[in-house]
Parts: sequence; C-alpha cells; structure tokens
Amino acid sequence: MITAFTNNWQNFLTGFGWTILSSVVALFFSLVIGSLFAILEVVPVKFLRVIGNIYVEIFRNIPLLVITMFFYLVIPLYFVKINGFTAGTIGLTIYTSAFIAETVRSGIISVDPGQMEASRAMGMKYTQAMRYVVLPQAFKMVIPPLGNQFVNLVKNSSVLAFVAGFDLMYQGNAIASQTFDTVNTYLVVGLFYLIITLPISYYMQHLERKLA
Repeated sequence: MITAFTNNWQNFLTGFGWTILSSVVALFFSLVIGSLFAILEVVPVKFLRVIGNIYVEIFRNIPLLVITMFFYLVIPLYFVKINGFTAGTIGLTIYTSAFIAETVRSGIISVDPGQMEASRAMGMKYTQAMRYVVLPQAFKMVIPPLGNQFVNLVKNSSVLAFVAGFDLMYQGNAIASQTFDTVNTYLVVGLFYLIITLPISYYMQHLERKLA
C-alpha cells in the first residue's frame, strides 16, 4: 500500500483536492438549499408547501448517478456546456439537499409550536420568527442526522468518477487500471476518504455535546 501511494502520490493528492473542493461546495449549497426547502414544507401557504414536497420527493427518489448524468449529458446538449466536475458537484448538491431538507423539516416540526406563536405575538414576522427562534432550536436537534448527511455527501462524491470529475475515485480507477495493483490502490483511496470523513464525524459529535 505504501508503494502504491509513493509511486502515484501526485495523482492521489490531485484527486484528494478535487474531492475536498467538490464536497465543500456541495455541502454549503446543499445546506442552504435544503434549509430553504425545509421551510417551504412547513410554511402556512399550501402552494409553497406543495413545491417543497415535490422537490424533496423527486430528488430523494432518483438515484444520484441519474441526476449527475442528466447534468453531464443533457444540460450541455441543450443548454450550456459544463465539465464533469461541475456536473457532478451540481448533482451531488441537489441530491443531498433533498435529504437535508427532510432532516431540517423534522427538526422544525419538533420545535414546540408555542415558540412560533409567542414570537408572532411579540410582533415578529413569520420569517423573523423562523430565522431567530425556530431554526436555531431545530438545528440543535438535528445535528446527529445532519452529520450523517455530511459524511454521506463526502462518500457520494465518488460519483464524479463516472463523469471524469478527476476526484479521488477517478484517480484511483486510473491508477488501478495502469498498475493492476487494485487492492493497494483502493486501500489508499479508502484511507483518503477516512481522512475527510472521520474529522467531520468527530466534530459533529463535539458540536452535539457542546450544544446539549
């Protein structure tokens, strides 16, 4: 395994960098988009609730690879040219945001409805009450499942390998096909994924204990 890394360390580090970049970008935007659709799912306006529910149900039930291939093949064909990395990151963002939306929604509905009623009685608008009162409590409650979603996002970033995203798995596949040292190559790939996912898991556990 050490030899597999030392002989191909540049390729591994390149893939590692692209994986981190894709994961960070997708994590940020999926959290923002997911939170917005979670709010849409619980607002008093039925039309907005329907939109939120449709988004979540569609993208939670379509495989990540299908979403990614749509952006990689269909969008460049009819709309605008995008590379594999961009297509993979967009697909990863949309797919993960649907799961985050459902996670955050569960946190919102678990907050005592009296919190919203009291905030409105004090003169807050609905958006202000949601932002300053309900959402902070909801996020505290859903830290563990959010942490799981973040870890899954990193692991799911391997989908970029199917669209020439130059990520860690893409580089691992290329090295394995050239050297035929499949076992050691994928052991190195697995260790790199652990380098990303383990700190996320420990940090989310620390954050959960801190906010308990």
